[in-house]
Amino acid sequence: MNPVLLTLGDSIDKIFYGFDMAIFEFFGSIQNTFFTYLAKFFTTFGDEAFTIPIVILAVVLCFFKKTRKYGFTLLFAIAVGTIITNVIVKPTVLRIRPYNTLQGVADYWQWYVGAGALSEGDYSFPSGHTTAAVETAMALFICFRQDKKKIAWVFPVIALCTAGSRIYLMVHYPTDVIGGIIVGTVAAVAGYFLMKAVMLLFDKTKLGNIDAGKLFSKMSEKSRGKVAAAVICIAVLGIFLYAFIPSLSEGGEDTVRCAYNGEYDCYNAARLEDDYPAIDGERYCKIHWNQLNEAKK
Repeated sequence: MNPVLLTLGDSIDKIFYGFDMAIFEFFGSIQNTFFTYLAKFFTTFGDEAFTIPIVILAVVLCFFKKTRKYGFTLLFAIAVGTIITNVIVKPTVLRIRPYNTLQGVADYWQWYVGAGALSEGDYSFPSGHTTAAVETAMALFICFRQDKKKIAWVFPVIALCTAGSRIYLMVHYPTDVIGGIIVGTVAAVAGYFLMKAVMLLFDKTKLGNIDAGKLFSKMSEKSRGKVAAAVICIAVLGIFLYAFIPSLSEGGEDTVRCAYNGEYDCYNAARLEDDYPAIDGERYCKIHWNQLNEAKK
């Protein structure tokens, strides 16, 4: 690990310490059982278990002429956001999660445990959940606004609630969330313009003839629209429940946490997949597993 790169995350911690703690204090002051479940509800919109099936749904939308622009905008937005967040920024900034760096701050630790003591397995900046929720929401917002649909405004509200949930649950610094909002918005705008370019290609070639909607040509256009809307709503609801229900039991003492105990006792969730086998009988998070594995080579 390059110590020079580590100073970037450390610098953000120091520069924004007062700001981050002030926001943490506000969210800590409003903690109660209802808000905790509400935070878990909204944080689901940024979870991998929600985003990955949405990608699959977006691919399906690309095969229907009337929904193609939504599908491509979502696909490109999520791709751009994922690359910026997980491939470029997180490995560059290397910011450690607040529940690791603020273990000595009694108030923060009380808020963290009070919100359920959830944990993640990677670096903190920017917030991946926020990026995912914002890029998806803003992609849909832009498309629906182009179609002058009032429902467009629902999506940014959901995204902002998801962003706030990450702070409430104390798994991200507020500055991580701000970073996720910026990245997600940039990704959505980029996704929209990339969609425009691809749609031009479709319009000028035989690709434009691809339309799975023709399979339902015996139905009236109005009926097709209603059925399509119903199917999409049911699919999204199913995807959400698939991601949300398991999240209700996450956190707390039952979580298998990383065995690293160097400059801090790592509270990241340990990786239990076959791709991350135990090292000397101990389980580690993605960050420390990679570090220890590299050290052994």
